[in-house]
Amino acid sequence: MLLVIPKKKEDTPKDFKAVLWASADKLRAQMDAAEYKHLVLGMIFLKYISDTFEEQQKKVLAMISNPESDYYLGDDPKDHQEALEDRDYYTQANVFWVPADARWEALRDKAPQPEIGQLIDKALVVIENENPTLRGKLDKRFGAAQLEPGRMGELVNLISTIGFGEGQKAGDVLGEVYEYFLGQFASAEGKKGGQFYTPAHIVKTLVAVLSPDKGRVYDPCCGSGGMFVQSERFIQEQGGRKDDISIYGQESNPTTWRLAAMNLAIRGFASDLGQEPADTFARDQHPDQKFDYILANPPFNISDWGGEKYENDVRWIYGRPPAGNANYAWLQHMLWKLKPRGQAGVVLANGSMSSNKGNEGNIREEMVRKDVVEVMISLPEQLFLNTPIPVCIWFLSNDKTYRGRDRKGKTLFIDARNMGTMKDRKQKILSDNEISKIANTVNSWRKDKEYENVAGFCYGAKFDEIEKNGFVLTPGRYVGFPETDDNGEPFDEKMSRLTALLKEQLRKGNDLDKQIAENMKKIGYEI
Repeated sequence: MLLVIPKKKEDTPKDFKAVLWASADKLRAQMDAAEYKHLVLGMIFLKYISDTFEEQQKKVLAMISNPESDYYLGDDPKDHQEALEDRDYYTQANVFWVPADARWEALRDKAPQPEIGQLIDKALVVIENENPTLRGKLDKRFGAAQLEPGRMGELVNLISTIGFGEGQKAGDVLGEVYEYFLGQFASAEGKKGGQFYTPAHIVKTLVAVLSPDKGRVYDPCCGSGGMFVQSERFIQEQGGRKDDISIYGQESNPTTWRLAAMNLAIRGFASDLGQEPADTFARDQHPDQKFDYILANPPFNISDWGGEKYENDVRWIYGRPPAGNANYAWLQHMLWKLKPRGQAGVVLANGSMSSNKGNEGNIREEMVRKDVVEVMISLPEQLFLNTPIPVCIWFLSNDKTYRGRDRKGKTLFIDARNMGTMKDRKQKILSDNEISKIANTVNSWRKDKEYENVAGFCYGAKFDEIEKNGFVLTPGRYVGFPETDDNGEPFDEKMSRLTALLKEQLRKGNDLDKQIAENMKKIGYEI
């Protein structure tokens, strides 16, 4: 009997991600977004590995049935069927082995059954057992999900409608769906969403400035893995390959750790997220590793990080961080993990640039004196889904002679607080042009190529200037105010004109107040 491989559907419309999200969200009913997220993203992952397995099946069938191929097995369909179930054909091509009962088509056929949730859980268990790199990293909560009867099957059918292309395009499309859904779930969860998702425009800014091109890339609080995805995109845009970087991460939240594993597996990344989810300070999953690039968005100002337990920690080169705030513990952990010539970009709350609580001011001074603070960027408020506060990015380096001119004793300050456009009433977005402006400014300063200080935006400061400012690293102290347009109007004339304009506006305001009072009186009200 010939094996019939189902045909792929046609590519879906460009807005299919939004349509798919709207449809999936309708099926959620009363289920909390934080719980529903794992069902949808887990199905997307399962669909992806089934699709890539099916794609490899096609390639294997083409090889074994082609008389000119070295793998030709003759014309007997039984031989073909047997070969198509030989796992070596898949593992050698870095394709996950998916047993027959766990393949998407088999599950879709059983979608109407009331026990479809349990069947999906069983499929995930089998897949984990057959693929050691996935062991313990798939979230098996479908059988216990509190969805209305029939909704799980509807969700299976919905995910089945994604029209994937072939080859690399299939992975790209599914990766886009996954990333879009991560963002939508983060928005739906509000403050909790920030625990697993850093907005893409923030990640793009980090990647654009650091420019990770090859070597080891590390995120000690990696969430769902967005830093790694953007790093790969940067490398591809520069003409490199994703294999040019090695990915290392750590995440303490077990469900978020699994999200990251699936997110990276969808894109074919070979990554090391540690043996288990774990607290970075207490159980470093990469204790003997140093890294070329570190990109991180650690939780802001956390007070319960267990700082009292690490009094004599080897990482505290610049001073012991206060037990009530982890900001300077994160900064020093990352500096400790850098290889020689390594670079780090860390997103933190604005208070980290000037706070003197505990030992923070002394640590910051020591970091400046040891010359590891390369660039400081202040960003606008409302960039994050989980907090409206303005934030900053610290760019650290243990060798300011690398990737540019000798920058010893110098630090670049950029004030980008006026950038960004409101996406909606809650969140502001940095445009690609604004991100490029920031990155180009840093690059030109590093290389001393066509760089100029711009009042109100950027300033290259020397050590003695930072010292005079008490080692406060807030860019606004250094960049000054933007120059205002001078139309040549004498000061006395300008003040007379503006004073007359103000008087006229006040008069009109008084007239309007009187009119409102008269109208209210006509309907029986005194004000």
